[in-house]
Amino acid sequence: MSNPSAGPSFAELVSAFAKIGVLSFGGPAGQIALMHKIVVDEKKWLDEPRFLSALNFCMLLPGPEAMQLATYIGWLTHGVKGGIATGLLFILPGAAVLIALSALYFFFGGLPLVAGLLFGLKAAVVALVLEALLRVARRALKAWHHWVIAALALVALSIFSVPFPLVVLAAGVAGFVIGSPAKPADTATPPAAIVPSWGSALAMAVAGLAVWFAPLTVIAALGGMDGVFADLATFFAQAAIVTFGGAYAVLAYVGDVAVSQFKWLEPREMVTGLGLAETTPGPLILVLLFVGFLAGARLGGLDPALGGVLGALVTLWFTFVPSFIMIFLGAPHVERIRAMPRLSGALSGITAAVVGVIASLGLWFAVTLFWPMGIAPLPDMLKYFDGWAIAIAVAAGVALLRFHIGLGWVLAAAAVAGAGLKLAGLA
Repeated sequence: MSNPSAGPSFAELVSAFAKIGVLSFGGPAGQIALMHKIVVDEKKWLDEPRFLSALNFCMLLPGPEAMQLATYIGWLTHGVKGGIATGLLFILPGAAVLIALSALYFFFGGLPLVAGLLFGLKAAVVALVLEALLRVARRALKAWHHWVIAALALVALSIFSVPFPLVVLAAGVAGFVIGSPAKPADTATPPAAIVPSWGSALAMAVAGLAVWFAPLTVIAALGGMDGVFADLATFFAQAAIVTFGGAYAVLAYVGDVAVSQFKWLEPREMVTGLGLAETTPGPLILVLLFVGFLAGARLGGLDPALGGVLGALVTLWFTFVPSFIMIFLGAPHVERIRAMPRLSGALSGITAAVVGVIASLGLWFAVTLFWPMGIAPLPDMLKYFDGWAIAIAVAAGVALLRFHIGLGWVLAAAAVAGAGLKLAGLA
């Protein structure tokens, strides 16, 4: 399409993305496929080259690529107003559901039935991470140096506990030095009317940063800048700009800091949060709201329900606002960015490192779940593993990878199995 006015009306855009926001289950692959079906195949608002150009750009950014693609499509058809509308419609339904599920876990997670359902979900999460690892590896490891970067990232995170941002930075530098062939630019270019000048781009950046950090004044009034809400704001603001590779990649980073440094939650609860996020629509990175809810409920100094909701909202704001800013600033210049071989190489290096990051996350999840009391030295470690958790994880992996059963059915079956085992006193 060559002009935003040739696309949908604003009402049509809102109606379509309200539907997408409610139906966007299945992780980024399913969400992107749903948007393609509606926006390209059914509505014909974008052609295939423009959709793929937008998708390629979003995959190079930190943050949730499916949510950024929704924002990009809204921006391309109705400017900033359209981007805000489509981005919010993509994340808010899932955010509301996940906050409700977080409250259910916090207040009723000790009940045998609820604990059993969560046990089954957590076991299935290990299989989901493995599936994500294989999917990303097929896409990212296209050259010998990509394999080396992925292996080094795994070793750096799992053995030497190198901070996640340093791993991303090192991978980007390595990819930049090695380089990559330039990608051919899309023949269709964004309309000149919506390509901002450098002056207007700077003004937009300043305004975006002001909006992003404006809630800090409210947070300071609630509990000062040394309270849990300020910690949530500053930490997730930092995480938002290094979260290359989506939710699976960032969870290793968030899990380490949230569990070890801030002690907002227990290691096994990170697996619980991911299991809950898999059952909701919207980007998987909404799992971070679970972290924010537990931190606010436990440490906010308020009524637990109010503190939990505030913690989740603070996390939501500081995690997702940067994605809007990056789309509004970067989308007009997509073709120039994609044509730079060195930058393309740096981003491919980061994508390769994400494979190692996801492998590290899967290893951490498996150890946390399968050995709930911690790993003992051999041969005692064989006595303390959770056989039922391993059985559910293996069954979920076979269902997903061998028989390609839908994610919803796999999660439901795992939850039912976990509840049955817990109620029978076996798990």
